[in-house]
Amino acid sequence: MNRLLLNKIILILSTLSAVIGISFLFWILFTLSYKGITSIQLSTFTKDLVEGGLRNLLVGQFTMAILASVIAVPIGMMAGIYLREYGHGSKLASVIRNLSDVMMSAPSIVIGVFVYAILVDPFGSYNGYAGVVALAIMMMPIIISTTDNMLSLVPTELREAGMALGGSKHKIILQIVVKAAKVGITTGVLLSFARIIGETAPLLFTSANNQFFTMDLSGQFPSLTVSIYNLATYPDEASRELAWAASFILTMIVLVINLIGRFALRTKK
Repeated sequence: MNRLLLNKIILILSTLSAVIGISFLFWILFTLSYKGITSIQLSTFTKDLVEGGLRNLLVGQFTMAILASVIAVPIGMMAGIYLREYGHGSKLASVIRNLSDVMMSAPSIVIGVFVYAILVDPFGSYNGYAGVVALAIMMMPIIISTTDNMLSLVPTELREAGMALGGSKHKIILQIVVKAAKVGITTGVLLSFARIIGETAPLLFTSANNQFFTMDLSGQFPSLTVSIYNLATYPDEASRELAWAASFILTMIVLVINLIGRFALRTKK
């Protein structure tokens, strides 16, 4: 009887906790949607920050995120392939796997400070290249872990079949194993991209921000997330409304990318 009572109490408390958590989530989303949608105008997408728009910030944020992906995806995938296909429980593979797990949970601001020390402070100015490197470092552990885990799900029989047909190891990996796990790996890439597209802390120390449209990564570079942080602290109402609009747009971008990644993984299953 006591066990049944305890079970009901735990069930009630668990359900109540879930309801409270979801309630706060919907409260935040409702407030963000209401204030964000009412603050969005056509000029929001056609003008730069200096003119009261977000065009240069959106272009700048996606530019850094895409360049970071160009760096992180090949390195992350190759590291994941090494861990699963070549490491075979070696000490080096164990060290890389552990470091990847640690980096995945490392605070983003720590990564920002590290990149600041090696790519900003020595050159005496903030720059977009440092922002790209910081975002790439954040992406790599997620891609490494995802690639490693997805390749582990590929049946050993596929590898053996490729070897029986006379295929070399690298061809078997690229043409059979990676192709079999491509949906899961792609999902990991999308989720890592969704994470960095909404990061602020590392960019505060690396790329900073620019109110004007520019594609010159050697200087301060436009960033949507940093601008939200700055605009929210300004005293005028117009700046705060622009911050709400930018927050809503960024939230929708992250939400869509996450949904695409999860839908692709569910479809594969």
